[in-house]
Amino acid sequence: MYKKLWNYAVMVLGAAFIAAGFNLFLVPHRLLSGGVSGLSMLVSYFTPLSISLLYLLFNIPLLVAGWFQLGRRFILLSIVSVGAATWLLELIPERAIASDMLLASVFGGVLVGIGSGISFRAGGSSGGFDIIGSIISRYRDFPVGNVLVALNALVILAAGYLSGNWNITLASMVSLYVSGKTVDLIHISHIKVTVFIVTNKTEDMLQRLLSLQRGVTKIKTEGAYSHVEKDMLMTVTTRYELAELKRIIKQSDPSAFVNIVETVGVMGAFRKR
Repeated sequence: MYKKLWNYAVMVLGAAFIAAGFNLFLVPHRLLSGGVSGLSMLVSYFTPLSISLLYLLFNIPLLVAGWFQLGRRFILLSIVSVGAATWLLELIPERAIASDMLLASVFGGVLVGIGSGISFRAGGSSGGFDIIGSIISRYRDFPVGNVLVALNALVILAAGYLSGNWNITLASMVSLYVSGKTVDLIHISHIKVTVFIVTNKTEDMLQRLLSLQRGVTKIKTEGAYSHVEKDMLMTVTTRYELAELKRIIKQSDPSAFVNIVETVGVMGAFRKR
């Protein structure tokens, strides 16, 4: 229960970073973010409709699609993020913190990237093209930030062509690049690690580890000094899932010896999330 509440609180915090990046840096200079938020901004600049309302409306079909592709928990957290961002976009006043457009694009991108990144770390997303990026990265082993940059750049280029103001377009692309790199600094699910666990409570730990839907290899070992036979469990997971794996190990066998090494590459069947 507490973990769920914590995750929801993190999603709201991520939404606050995103809303602040929009209203304090990007929107006052009429800069664009990417994806759904960029579309919302672009339409809002030329219509009386608010960014927050458009952001909500554009996200609804993507959230529905994500429900079937990415699972209930992911989308529930994403709904919290989208709802909180919609509310906070109305709450935070539009006020330019930086008078220089380039500075605004950089710091706006950092805030949006932090918001999206911690939303991913909590197990959800900030909605929009984040959902499409998650679907793509589930089937192709790409960093999520790179996927988002590619998708969002299409929106920015289209906006530049329609508006004819390429200065705003180029500054918006800087913001997108910074945002994508910030996401990859925080969201690290594409980084693989191999975990070796020497334990006396093999069956209990195996049962818990297999619930993560990762393959586990059991190896018989013997202590060189004590000559005591034990089991060593080996599994490959992601940096993002490592916290949950550590929690399982501590609950199953607090005295287990664990060695965690970063994995350069994986061949064969490895389930992407």
